[in-house]
Amino acid sequence: MTKRQIYRTMQGKEIDMAALAAKNETMPAVGNVRMNARGDELGPGGSIIRKREDIVNTHYSPPPAKSVRSSDNSAPTSDNVVEENQTSRRRKDTNNKEKTNEN
Repeated sequence: MTKRQIYRTMQGKEIDMAALAAKNETMPAVGNVRMNARGDELGPGGSIIRKREDIVNTHYSPPPAKSVRSSDNSAPTSDNVVEENQTSRRRKDTNNKEKTNEN
């Protein structure tokens, strides 16, 4: 249950903002935003192209899942790990030899 937004002007008049917004929700917004007060996207002549609900649903929908190729070797196997360790050892040995040759 929402609280009614009723404001009193300086002259004593009461303005119900919720009723005013509901009354004018289909009117196009003023400015360069092609929307009405509800948030519907408007096209030429003020016709509704996409409803607010559709815009919200597409914005908050989960992203599409990426397809996984079978040739992707992202999961390490024991062969890959052993090969990787041997390669890194060779690099270290080569770097150590270069350092000793410099001295």
